[in-house]
Amino acid sequence: MNTYFSGLLWVIAAAVSAGLIGYAVRRFGLDEGRPGNNDAAGQVFVIVSGMHAVVLAFVMVTLFDAVGVAREGAYREAQSLVAVSWAAEALSDETAQRVRTLSRAYAHTVIAQEWPGMRRDRGLSGNGWSQLDRIREAVLVAPASGEWQEGRKAAAMDRLRSVYQQRQDRLNMAFHRDVSTVVWFVLILGSVLVVLLPNLFGGTRLMPHVMIVSTLAGTLALLVFAVYHLQNPFAGDSRIDPAAFRWALERLGSDR
Repeated sequence: MNTYFSGLLWVIAAAVSAGLIGYAVRRFGLDEGRPGNNDAAGQVFVIVSGMHAVVLAFVMVTLFDAVGVAREGAYREAQSLVAVSWAAEALSDETAQRVRTLSRAYAHTVIAQEWPGMRRDRGLSGNGWSQLDRIREAVLVAPASGEWQEGRKAAAMDRLRSVYQQRQDRLNMAFHRDVSTVVWFVLILGSVLVVLLPNLFGGTRLMPHVMIVSTLAGTLALLVFAVYHLQNPFAGDSRIDPAAFRWALERLGSDR
């Protein structure tokens, strides 16, 4: 289902539900004493809505930051992969060719296999790890003579460790990033309480009251919808694409 259409359904469903509740409260509830509750109800509403706004803002900012961190991490992983291949060029021609070929194969695996799996929240095969292990083995067994080659070999291993680390961080963000059940409980129950509290106020007419609670419910539903779709930085309309690894393939050139 289209993200915009599903988001609109969330907003409409919340607004209609809150509007019906507000209408029922004003139409069939007791009006006695309600205007006198405004001061007390207003103070409670300010506290509850303020705390809920803080929680919502914290969660959304954290998720927005996570998208940026995931994008930067993907580029660091791709840059380190290219750096491994470039450092290996100082070693023997056989080693340089093998590292370059394996690096390209790893980039292809990330683009063609891992990215669709991360987008659909499916498990991944171990191809990526095994390709990195073969790169590590090729660099480790490569002969190095002289300080220059020893230094380039050490640099290749150092950048390869960075690839391992950034890869693990990427997979953690793709498969272990969900908002916890406790946070969802707070977000949903807090939104319900914020929408219900205005029904304690008095003084407004029926239709303006219905419009107020409907608008409030729709806005909160929209924010919760955004939190839901920002959980996975590799899916949804805010998803990160594998542009970093396509860049790496261009830098690595064609197999020779």
